[in-house]
Amino acid sequence: MDAADESASELKQYRRIILLTDGFSTPFLAKTAISLLRYRQNHIAAVLDSTEAGKTAQSLFGTGGTVPVVRSLDETNADALFIGIAPPGGKLPEHWRATVISALSRGIDVVSGLHDFLCNDSEFTSAAEEHGCRLIDVRRNNERHTAQHVEFRKECLRILTVGHDCSVGKMVTSLEIQRVLAERGEDAQFLATGQTGIMIAGDGVPIDCVVADFVNGSAELLVQRHEQHDILLIEGQGSISHPSFSAVTLGLLHGCAPDGLIMCYEAGREMVKGLHEIAIPPLQTLVTAYETNAVLRNPCRVIGISVNGRNLSAEQAAAECERVSSELGLPACDVYRDGADVLADAVLALRGEQR
Repeated sequence: MDAADESASELKQYRRIILLTDGFSTPFLAKTAISLLRYRQNHIAAVLDSTEAGKTAQSLFGTGGTVPVVRSLDETNADALFIGIAPPGGKLPEHWRATVISALSRGIDVVSGLHDFLCNDSEFTSAAEEHGCRLIDVRRNNERHTAQHVEFRKECLRILTVGHDCSVGKMVTSLEIQRVLAERGEDAQFLATGQTGIMIAGDGVPIDCVVADFVNGSAELLVQRHEQHDILLIEGQGSISHPSFSAVTLGLLHGCAPDGLIMCYEAGREMVKGLHEIAIPPLQTLVTAYETNAVLRNPCRVIGISVNGRNLSAEQAAAECERVSSELGLPACDVYRDGADVLADAVLALRGEQR
């Protein structure tokens, strides 16, 4: 097999996954592992972290149930090793090299969402070729299509999650709304645009690793591939106001031409992630900015608010949802605590308006 097979389309085939987080099992760094435990728990055989061995995923991350945390690959059988972290800079920790080589020598495929592609490492590619297994870099892509301003199927409602900053819950919000709609019998599909979402869904576009001229076109093609569905929940990236990552946010707004937006924000976060001297604009300012930019491509408005209350008590989160709903005149909820029914209702209400 091709040791540098970058295709993510077969990621759903893996049924015994080891998540590698060794020494980095924190909510900030191991968010890929945490999301996989949340949405693919039945496919996770173990978490590998020698510093936390003996615990369960639930005790370590607050999700994952009884999935064990193990010291080494010797303690479990696996068909794939997934890199479970998303560190700043996207590089593989140097002390992980031995674990990756050990996995490949056992014939275990290695899947990574890092910016530092494993398939560009000659030691890894040689080991994969020798033992007949694969290196899959989900961010590696050949997207070379500029947007054509296509007219999507009118019956396909497109909902994009957007944020007041990075890492505020856009992917989780999209997944939770899709889950609620599917449970109600609706034909709703989640579209992944980041490495973790692709690892969960087994399909998508790593939009932050697409050449700038082709971001809009890649988003457009992603929607075209799935517009047979009645409702698309599209994972957002970055923030329209983030000095570092606003370009990819605008590319998604214009590429997928959403009909509705779900605004996601973390309660209490006031400064931009990674640029802590810069204040995040008020939510109303951001709602206006998103709508102004979105309607340049397609009629669109914000239809709901997803509140990330991870730093709040249950009572504080409920009060925050009530406050922001009153302030913006939009339905709001904390999808982690309360589920996404309120936002699913907003999606269906928008569809009703457009029929």
